[in-house]
Amino acid sequence: MKTNQAFTILSNAGGVRAARIITENNQKLSRFSVWRMARALRRGVPVAKIIGQKWFYGLRFYTNKYTLDPRPDTETLVSAVIADCGVGRTPQILDLGTGTGCIIISLVKNINGARGVAVDLSRGALRVAHRNVVTHNLSERIVLRRASFMRDIKFKEKFDIIVSNPPYIAHDDSRVDIGATHDPKMALYADMDGFAAYESIARNARGWIKQGGKIYLEIGIDMGARVRKIFESNKWNFVRAERDLSGIERVLVFAK
Repeated sequence: MKTNQAFTILSNAGGVRAARIITENNQKLSRFSVWRMARALRRGVPVAKIIGQKWFYGLRFYTNKYTLDPRPDTETLVSAVIADCGVGRTPQILDLGTGTGCIIISLVKNINGARGVAVDLSRGALRVAHRNVVTHNLSERIVLRRASFMRDIKFKEKFDIIVSNPPYIAHDDSRVDIGATHDPKMALYADMDGFAAYESIARNARGWIKQGGKIYLEIGIDMGARVRKIFESNKWNFVRAERDLSGIERVLVFAK
């Protein structure tokens, strides 16, 4: 099928932007594949899930139904960590709920000498993360491990930095857009009105981090006050909050 024909069909199904991204990332488009992608667009499937890739922090990542698609809001977390890592520092980083691996990979790529451990409970997500680690030539610097950060995991070492974009949507939250319905539920939803993961991390992560180490957490809209209270009640010291490009409080930083 000619590109202009594919563009018209895809544009009618999901808009000009979606059509442009799909056609620019596919050299050969058969009639069958175009109609299949058009149907997916009409169902609200995100473009990243359709083409199997998403750019994040200047890097390309593979994504599929087992992972959240990397989102621009999460770049706020990566930027906050990089800003705190001065020249000569080679931190050990722990990523809780790694998904595609976009956070840990972006950090290790941009912090000279950094190494990391990334955990996720989902086998499907770990396969995606492994593919991305290999693609970015970081197999020597990032270790992947299947585990749930909702429990007290045992590590051989303690870390300088912990990062996490945990599930934080309440099960009855009606604000979830149609695109998120195609993401894995275990990566989106949490008990306790969306705060269960923060409770577990606040309680367990003190045993995983070095004295003076920092933890960087992505949070949802209007969650800052309660997350701060959770961590301070578990003897974490609040350092600062970071806002995303929309001005929304998106990342909280705590120190042990």
